[in-house]
Amino acid sequence: MKAIMTTHVHPSFTLVPSAPNSVDSHKNTMKDTDIKTLLYAHFLCIFSVILSVLIPSFFVEDFSILDTHLTWLCFCSLFVTSINLVLYLVPKPNSSSKRSSLSHKVTRFLKCCVYFLVSCFSFHVIFVLYGAPLFELVLETFLFAVILSTFTTVPCLCLLGPNLKAWLRVFSKNGGHLRNQKTRVTSIWENSLQITTISSFVGAWFGAFPIPLDWERPWQVWPISCTVGATFGYVAGLVISPLWIYWNRKQLTYKNN
Repeated sequence: MKAIMTTHVHPSFTLVPSAPNSVDSHKNTMKDTDIKTLLYAHFLCIFSVILSVLIPSFFVEDFSILDTHLTWLCFCSLFVTSINLVLYLVPKPNSSSKRSSLSHKVTRFLKCCVYFLVSCFSFHVIFVLYGAPLFELVLETFLFAVILSTFTTVPCLCLLGPNLKAWLRVFSKNGGHLRNQKTRVTSIWENSLQITTISSFVGAWFGAFPIPLDWERPWQVWPISCTVGATFGYVAGLVISPLWIYWNRKQLTYKNN
């Protein structure tokens, strides 16, 4: 009787402890796959910035970032926005019929346009409050606001939609990082959105430092150094965010995991 009990109990529970390990392995595999997808998407965004420098030279005479700076800003905003739309607004197979309806898409698009315009005008006012010319170089200041909105607001609209609650969730304090913190970020895409947005602002801020210096360089003219700084910050964020997420992938946790 004792022998029967031991042979019955022993094999029945040998596979139970390995189940969590298999689940964790599946999660790690999914996270690595998401990181690769994120890396490819960011490569396309960087490529769009490069295209904004190369392609206009075939159509605009004497095109350069310095000499035709406003033209470059328009092209850069157009290319980056187009790539973001392609990456984030591809119809998803599991979307509900209500969300995939034409009326919902039109309403969402109009809301996104309003949010983008509000962002542009808000940045313009902030730049003026921080010392930008009020009545002179108005177009230059506004296009600086447009390019900064392209690097920050457009990805937020594409990923989170015109939803202020989602924006506050992602960018509020303790917005989701390590396992022992209160997480509010639900995916690595939102983690990446945090990094690229902050790096764009930091790049624009650092770009303002050379303007008051008496070096008399052509790139010190408002707002060239700021827009170039924002562009470098945006590209740096695109490079850094997948690397940071990959380095901290074992500590990162999300609600949907």
